[in-house]
Amino acid sequence: MKDRQRNIIVFGAASTIAHKTILEFCKTDENNFILIGRNEERLNSIKSEVEAYNASASVLLCDATNIDEVILTAHVCLNLIQKIDILYIAHGSLPDNELVYKNNTKLITEMNTNFLSVITFITELIPRFEEQKDGVIAVISSVAGDRGRQSNFIYGTAKAAISTYLSGLRNKLFHFGVHVLTIKPGFVDTQMTKDVPKNPLFAKPESVAKKIVEAIKNETDILYVPGFWKYIMMIIKSIPEGMFKKLKL
Repeated sequence: MKDRQRNIIVFGAASTIAHKTILEFCKTDENNFILIGRNEERLNSIKSEVEAYNASASVLLCDATNIDEVILTAHVCLNLIQKIDILYIAHGSLPDNELVYKNNTKLITEMNTNFLSVITFITELIPRFEEQKDGVIAVISSVAGDRGRQSNFIYGTAKAAISTYLSGLRNKLFHFGVHVLTIKPGFVDTQMTKDVPKNPLFAKPESVAKKIVEAIKNETDILYVPGFWKYIMMIIKSIPEGMFKKLKL
């Protein structure tokens, strides 16, 4: 038996992928979760599931569009636990690109949700990770960040920024013994994609969650999930810009 429970902070715990990942975590070790999100009812439901595994959990409400609230929540986490074993960030939104790209108010909201809230939260916890010289930071980015496409370049911009940030952070924190995992899902059948027409490329959240837990265990740097997206994006990125701009993707 472990000497203590593994402390796992999950920002965006009510998201479908995060929920499934939390249940995967529960199958492997004794865990103490801090579950962060906006939907109190859903968070409490997940808390009950976690406790059925003899794990413990705390629920914190946080609106990712409010950066001051994000900072405050990070400090609450630091006061609740001394050691952070895993920080897992899985929140985000998939905006209607046509409604956002010409509207600064909506644009700022989406950037706060999908990018600024992520790096703000991490920034507040970096000193603790450097001090403990251990731990994992795992963040869901997206294959959408690998190349801008007219159908979702606002969402893709935020994810590209996250991927670049995590690349630099991985380089920085490697020297402190901290592992940084960038998770790049393709299409996943979740609440966020409920209005997107389904096709054979869509993955089940349960299978994605298993790959994420496996990647954390194996200290993978960048996880494309499902794995075939790595090769799809290699092809997409190889298309010359003069040709790519004429495509409707």
